[in-house]
Amino acid sequence: MYAVIKTGGKQYRVVQGERLKVEKLDVEVGGTVTLDQILMVSDGDKTTIGSPIIKGATVKATVVSHGRGDKVMIFKFRRRKHYRKTQGHRQSFTEIKIEAIAAK
Repeated sequence: MYAVIKTGGKQYRVVQGERLKVEKLDVEVGGTVTLDQILMVSDGDKTTIGSPIIKGATVKATVVSHGRGDKVMIFKFRRRKHYRKTQGHRQSFTEIKIEAIAAK
């Protein structure tokens, strides 16, 4: 059984027991989070597709850790104009573990 969820402006295909990194959530480590924006649920041969979400479907997950990703360098340059700008960015994330997928 798998589901397609939407969180942090992105879509993820999740399976029970899987760990994934999503945009930062305001839940402490060890806490549980219920994701209710479920776009699709598939259980073997039966597939349910929402329009756009499935009402009553939820995915329960446990927060494993918080962290920050690798640094991404942004370099802007205009030739012959004596313009150069360097900037770095590290995106915060929350690692979650999928506990259960429930669909009505």
